[in-house]
Amino acid sequence: MKPVPPILKDFPHSFETERLLIRLPLPGDGKLVYEAAMESLESLQQWMIWAKKPLSEAEMEAIVRQAHCQFLERVDLRFHLFDKEKQRFVGSSGLHRIDWSIPKFEIGYWCRKQYQGKGYISEAVRGLTVFAFEILEANRVEIRVDQRNVRSRKVAERLGYKLEGVLRNHQLAVDGRLENTCVYAMVPEEFRSLSLRRSTGALL
Repeated sequence: MKPVPPILKDFPHSFETERLLIRLPLPGDGKLVYEAAMESLESLQQWMIWAKKPLSEAEMEAIVRQAHCQFLERVDLRFHLFDKEKQRFVGSSGLHRIDWSIPKFEIGYWCRKQYQGKGYISEAVRGLTVFAFEILEANRVEIRVDQRNVRSRKVAERLGYKLEGVLRNHQLAVDGRLENTCVYAMVPEEFRSLSLRRSTGALL
């Protein structure tokens, strides 16, 4: 039996956690993402290469529309995070570097300044972890992060991802220095042993 081509895979394009609506990017989101990025530029520029040279609002909208297309093609699954109560854009996360033959995903994330330190990213990553294992039947989910990025590392550790190793001098970091990359991962047996599902809310 031939495997289903990724573009034909059907799954929800949005879900909710306790405080967040998490959905695919939509045309028109560029303005929201641009405003959040400009507000948070100083912190983003430490770790996000795309923030090193700020994009215009039009360029951000173009990237959002490309992400929308990639989501529908199942090439890359970017998600936008919204505060359900205030209906405000919180940040972005997603399932990237996809290998559907396994399936395997890598979670990335960033948060706008006013929502940092309040657990929103941990909540989003928890939700995406559940989505990956329960909806997409993942066999492996990774989080890769610069060893110096302590806050991002704590997100992975808090949710039970295991540090499998550190790739020394793995790539150039945003600041031009050689980066040691921490590789965190979770597999189905570990996911089933955790209580992530109870804290996630409703998948729609």
